[in-house]
Amino acid sequence: MKTAVPRYYHLDVEVSPDRVRQVRRILAAHLRFWDLETLVGPVCHSAELLLRAIQEHATDKNISIEMWWNGHHLIAAVGQNDRELRPDRELRPCLTRIAALSDGWGCCATDTGSTVIWFTQRAPVDESVPLVPTVPEPALREVLQVPRAVPVAVLAGSPGGEAPDVLEAVG
Repeated sequence: MKTAVPRYYHLDVEVSPDRVRQVRRILAAHLRFWDLETLVGPVCHSAELLLRAIQEHATDKNISIEMWWNGHHLIAAVGQNDRELRPDRELRPCLTRIAALSDGWGCCATDTGSTVIWFTQRAPVDESVPLVPTVPEPALREVLQVPRAVPVAVLAGSPGGEAPDVLEAVG
């Protein structure tokens, strides 16, 4: 059985108008490096929309961006620490556009009060997925060595300390 090579990328950045363009180029470069050219447009456009909305409405401009690729879906998430920013109010137009561009999206709060907004993009059917063979787990027979000629009395632990008839185990 073969599995896709999982990929992960993380970036911490302070959002500004110049940084939005830089982040878009960085994300596009990683997607191209992962052979996901067809996802560059929708993923980078959605990320840019989200970063511009955060830059415009948030007081804390420090964010974290993460991307995960599992061979079938790309998940992009943006985490921001501004407790005053309400995605359901200030980011509603942005999230509406992201919903139209992506296969799925969501928003959740963390224990620390941060907000994480994520979206997914499915790979097209004809997208080439880098595959690697999985290394088989060793079976029990491969790990334990079977003794060829060990006296049965030693294995059984004879009660009198003497083995009247020593039999050999043949494996």
